[in-house]
Amino acid sequence: MEEDLRSALKVLKEGGVILYPTDTIWGIGCDATNEAAVKRVYEIKKREDSKALISLTDSPSLIERLADMPTIAYDLIDAATTPLTIIYEGARNLAPNLMAEDGSVGIRVTKELFSQELCKRLRRPLVSTSANISGEPSPQNFSEVSEEIKNQMDYIVKYRQNDKTKKAPSKIIKLWGNGEIKIIRS
Repeated sequence: MEEDLRSALKVLKEGGVILYPTDTIWGIGCDATNEAAVKRVYEIKKREDSKALISLTDSPSLIERLADMPTIAYDLIDAATTPLTIIYEGARNLAPNLMAEDGSVGIRVTKELFSQELCKRLRRPLVSTSANISGEPSPQNFSEVSEEIKNQMDYIVKYRQNDKTKKAPSKIIKLWGNGEIKIIRS
């Protein structure tokens, strides 16, 4: 795993795009502060850039620098028993093309060993979008990632490639500053 972490980190810092395991499904990732890298992720997925992408962090403390984080978010993150992405208002310090048109951004604190350590070492949020062409089914494990996606990566993480466990995307909620919660994906 250590070699994978070093190699992935090098590619990310150089503005590249990686294929990596997360706490949910396999993801396409890049430095969430690098506008050119984020643009490339949209191109790989053949996805309109008006549809925002999710990012991962290794801890809630980073989220405070990226968006308006209501106090209740800490409780929701702590209480979550499955991966939970929260959409926050007031996004900042991120690539502009990563944010939704309303200035919000989806962020998840990952608890998966590899992605958590990668986020920690990058010291920035990491884009995490499903490793598929937009509109196609999300791959539940590495074996389901298409060759078309794999061929466009600057680095493919080896860790967990043989794991056949079926994974599902995260739950997504939108959290307003007043504490109001809207379920986007359950």
